[in-house]
Amino acid sequence: MEMIRSHAKQLRLKLTREERRLWTLLRSRRLSQYKFRRQHPVDNYILDFACCEARLAVELDGGQHDERQEYDRRRTLWLNKRGWRVLRFWNNELLNNEEAVLERILETLQTHIYPHTGPLPKRERGKTGSVWSTQLFSSA
Repeated sequence: MEMIRSHAKQLRLKLTREERRLWTLLRSRRLSQYKFRRQHPVDNYILDFACCEARLAVELDGGQHDERQEYDRRRTLWLNKRGWRVLRFWNNELLNNEEAVLERILETLQTHIYPHTGPLPKRERGKTGSVWSTQLFSSA
């Protein structure tokens, strides 16, 4: 994992023009107060941009060969199985219409109802009436 983190740090220093532009728009909670990280490691993968609280990955893609598209497809499936949503944009989409890209990111973020939670601690497993289920699904 340390090797992945080190590689992510190197990638942060070598952002493409498009990645720099999107980072300028997302950094410091500029998009509706959502916190984004750039070149964020998740297991053995490095996400271009990640909003961890909403488990949203935003990827910018340039021209690619078929092999890279297959790798991206497998990676997206792996992330989806772990609760991450992945948005992909072509570099030219950002350059030609950054407003539409930001709108799509914000729409996706706003469909996030509550934070991802891991499994309950062992002593709480089997209990019902969690805070989330009480607040979201009460009939009162």
